[in-house]
Amino acid sequence: MFVSIRARPEASILHADLDSFYASVEQRDDPTLLGRPVLVGGGIVLAASYEAKARGVSTPMNERRARLLCPDAVTVRPRMEAYSEASKAVFALFRDTTPVVEELSIDEAFLDVGGLRRISGSPEAIGRRLRARVRDEVGLPITVGVATTKFLAKVASAVAKPDGLLVVPAGGELDFLHPLPVERLWGVGPVTAGQLHARGIATIGQLAALSESRLVDTVGLASGRHLHALARARDPRPVEVGRRRRSIGSQRAMGRGPKTHADLERSVVSIADKLGKRLRAADRVCRTVVLRLRFDDFTRITRSHTLDAPTALTATVLRAAQTLLADAMPLIDERGCTLIGLTLSNLLDDDPLQLALPFEGEEQGSLDATVDQLRDRFGAAIVTRAALLGRDERDPVPLLPG
Repeated sequence: MFVSIRARPEASILHADLDSFYASVEQRDDPTLLGRPVLVGGGIVLAASYEAKARGVSTPMNERRARLLCPDAVTVRPRMEAYSEASKAVFALFRDTTPVVEELSIDEAFLDVGGLRRISGSPEAIGRRLRARVRDEVGLPITVGVATTKFLAKVASAVAKPDGLLVVPAGGELDFLHPLPVERLWGVGPVTAGQLHARGIATIGQLAALSESRLVDTVGLASGRHLHALARARDPRPVEVGRRRRSIGSQRAMGRGPKTHADLERSVVSIADKLGKRLRAADRVCRTVVLRLRFDDFTRITRSHTLDAPTALTATVLRAAQTLLADAMPLIDERGCTLIGLTLSNLLDDDPLQLALPFEGEEQGSLDATVDQLRDRFGAAIVTRAALLGRDERDPVPLLPG
C-alpha cells in the first residue's frame, strides 16, 4: 500500500505552461501561419508548432531532417524581443491572479492559489479563468495543471497539452500518477529510462513497487531516492516567490559546413556581450563560465572555468570563454561544430562584497555601464563591438529551463 504525502488538503498549486511558446507567438503575430506547421530557428529547430510536432518534428532537431518529416513547414527566424514582451504580459496576468508566483522560465510558472477560494473561486475555476485571460488578453494558448504538489501540477499540465486544463484531486494522486510512463518523472532521461526498461519497469506504478534500496542499486543513490519519493507523490516543496535563477545562458546554432576559428570567436564574443548585459541588468554576478558545444555527429561536450572572484564584467567573462574555446578547438577541427553556447552559473546577488575586491576592471566596469546605456538608447544594432562590425549577429537564443 502506497501513501501519498500531500502538502495541503486540496489541489491548489497551478503549473501554467504556454504551448509551443515561440511558435505560438509567431502564429499570433502572422495570421497566415495559423493552422500551418511552423519551425522557429535556422539550421536548428528551436521551437515547433503543434502542427509540425504532429509530423514528428521535435526540438532541437536539424532543420534538414525536420523538413523531410514536414516539407510544407514554414521556417521563421527567432524574435527574442517579441517573446520577451509576450512573456511579460503573461506573467502580469499570473501576478494579477495570485501574489504567490514562482517563475520557472520565460514561458512557465507555478502559482499557489490556496486560500483564494472565497474571493476567486475554486482552483479549477481560477485555472479556467487564467487560461481565458491569457487567450483573450495576450492571444496565446496555455495549459494549466492543478494538483496538491508542484511535481504533480507539472505532470498534469504535460498530460493536458496542448491548450488544456487538468485537475488532479486531493486523494487521487496515485491513481493519476501510477499508470503513466516512467519518463514523466523529473530526472528520468533516456539513460535512466533505458536502465529501468531493461529491468521491466515501464510505468511509475511499477517503479513505486520497488523498495528504495533496490531502486538505488538500479539508478544510483541520489536518483534512486529522488525517484522513490516522486513515484509516491512526495514533494513537500512550497511555491517560492522571488526565487532567483542560479544560472543564465544563451546559445547559437551554427549550422553545418566549415567554420573558421574567427567565426566561432565572434559568436562567443556576441553571446558573452549579451550575457554580461543581462547580469548587470539583474544586479547579479557569476562565479563560473560554462562553454557548451555540439558537434556535427550531434554529440556534445561542456567545459567550465571557475573565476577567482564573482563578476559581472563582460571582459572577465569573455576571457574565460575564449580560453575554454581555445582549449576545445582541436575537437572542433576534428568533429565540426553545429551549436555553441555559454552558461554563467553560480550566480549571486551583486552586493558590496564585489566592490571590496581588488578591482583591476573598474575602468572596464564603467565602460560596460556606458555601453549598456548607449544600447538602451540607440539599439544593439547601432552600438556593437568592433569584432562584430559588418556581421549579421542575430540575437543568441536564451537557454531556458524546463
